[in-house]
Amino acid sequence: MAILDVQNLTLSFGENTLFSNVSFDIKEKEKVGLIGCNGAGKTSLFKIITGDYTPDEGACFIASGAKVGYMEQHTCSENRTVYEELISVFQDLIDIELELESISHRLVNGDGDSKSLIEKQDILTYRFNTDGGLTYKSMTRSALVGLGFTEEDFDMPTSKLSGGQRSKLILAKLLLSNADFLLLDEPTNHLDIKAVEWLESFLKDFKGACLIVSHDRYFLDKITTKTVEIENQKCRCYIGNYSEFLVKKAAEQKAIEEKYDNDMKEIARLEGIIAQQRRWNREKNIKTAESKEKAIERIKAQLVVPDSRVERIRFSFSPKCVSGEDVLSVSDLSKSFGNKKIFDSATFNVYKGERVFLLGDNGCGKTTLLKVLMKDYPTDNGYFKLGANVMTGYFDQVQEHLDLGKTALEEVWSAFPSMTETAVRSALAAFLFKGDDVYKKLDECSGGERARVALLKLMLGGFNFLLLDEPTNHLDAFSREELENTLIEYSGTMLIVSHDRYFINKLATRILELTPNGIKEYMGNYDDYAAKKENDSAALTAVIARDKKTNEYKLKKERQSLLRKAKTRYAKCEEEIEAIELEIEDINKSLASVSYEELMELTALLQEKTATRDSLYVEWEELSAKLTELED
Repeated sequence: MAILDVQNLTLSFGENTLFSNVSFDIKEKEKVGLIGCNGAGKTSLFKIITGDYTPDEGACFIASGAKVGYMEQHTCSENRTVYEELISVFQDLIDIELELESISHRLVNGDGDSKSLIEKQDILTYRFNTDGGLTYKSMTRSALVGLGFTEEDFDMPTSKLSGGQRSKLILAKLLLSNADFLLLDEPTNHLDIKAVEWLESFLKDFKGACLIVSHDRYFLDKITTKTVEIENQKCRCYIGNYSEFLVKKAAEQKAIEEKYDNDMKEIARLEGIIAQQRRWNREKNIKTAESKEKAIERIKAQLVVPDSRVERIRFSFSPKCVSGEDVLSVSDLSKSFGNKKIFDSATFNVYKGERVFLLGDNGCGKTTLLKVLMKDYPTDNGYFKLGANVMTGYFDQVQEHLDLGKTALEEVWSAFPSMTETAVRSALAAFLFKGDDVYKKLDECSGGERARVALLKLMLGGFNFLLLDEPTNHLDAFSREELENTLIEYSGTMLIVSHDRYFINKLATRILELTPNGIKEYMGNYDDYAAKKENDSAALTAVIARDKKTNEYKLKKERQSLLRKAKTRYAKCEEEIEAIELEIEDINKSLASVSYEELMELTALLQEKTATRDSLYVEWEELSAKLTELED
């Protein structure tokens, strides 16, 4: 059964048609990726599904009773803590829990009709358990921790959250909203790799359906089983994840192009025959020409013209000179801001031609380390050294070095004044700045447009050592692939910070993991790194299990020894109690027939023996309890 049925949607803004005749469906529990270049209309399609936009033609239908969840429907209250804000998603369960507590209190106090209260208690208890009342608190904590909030953050007022933290909290509310169909628009934004992996695990277990817009191709590969592409105003559906889509699309486009070429050759051949037959101008020749014209009409009727290729960024990184073999040497580098230590004892080397990726949790200091290497920040301890003939180019993910008061043309031209205006405009055109776009002020540009200007400046610089901080941010999937293919061919050296696992997988020759206490090194790409981490984790688990088994054996032996000692003392204690009871009995018998002096002595002795007996009874009771505990 389809939870979403999209039929022949067309949407235009003025004379600009975003897409036309878009049709596809999503089944229950299906996870679908929606892809296309920036501006293709993916977010607009979402807004049609949610009812924010009305299409020019067509319609979309959501299954009756289905609950749709999307980011824009969730906001953050300003007068709650982070934990209170997220757990408010379960307000119905919280209300039931409070009502059950009230009923329990009334039953204890005999307040009201017990029979009706018990019946209501049974109904509410069933609802509470069925709707997730036993797990909603643990789910709340798991979602917060999984998306990168610490235990200390739980009590933080939502009014103090950063933009990224607020986005993560809204995402958490969406995920826990009990929706049947999730619309996820770039859900991995603001998430580090650990948080993305938690999100992947959540969505794999999610029982509903999802439509996901994302430039994170690794994420799409992990989650989706169908891919819907919007390109050239058209929509195509492919069974499979992103990587499978690429293979199928390439094969499909190749087949279309080959058939089109063959059809056009056949049309040209038939047109040649027609021209020849008409020159001969006999009745038989005229009939042949008419027959060939009909054949051409039949071919044209079923002719499929290949889509024009979407215009994409054209990268080309060429170093001006060759560096030495030793490109970068870092030794015991440390950095703190005030009392907060960012990283410590970072030691590593980078060699000519390597594509090294720097990974680590959000906040561990990856960007700070790059800024130290660029001398934007001073070092606290340690040192670093660049090798011979090393020319360093830096891509800053927030583009701090761009002059936002300049136009795109001015920014690039001022960096490379020896270029002609025509050359600069041609370079900008390769980065999709056409016509009057080159006169657009950078403070009016989108994050993606600024990133393209920064990448263009980097490309024109001719550097042989690139420091890249999240270079794929703001790029669509197709532009990311162009960048990847260019960097694979780049003859220089790279040190890259990225959370784009697909990008890391294609390029990395070595991975450095930045931890608070230094650098851990892993050879290979991201999959190699993940496998090694998993093996290390499994090995640690095995060591812990072995130690636990050893400790359990030691504890068992200690318990057995204590049990033997306790049993021995317990039996001895019973013997001593029996013997002293006999002594007390003999003393009591002697009291009736003794002199005054002897009476005083026997009374003192009786008190001593009684105290000893009482002490033995206390010890006997303690030993009895201890034996029960040790034998359990």
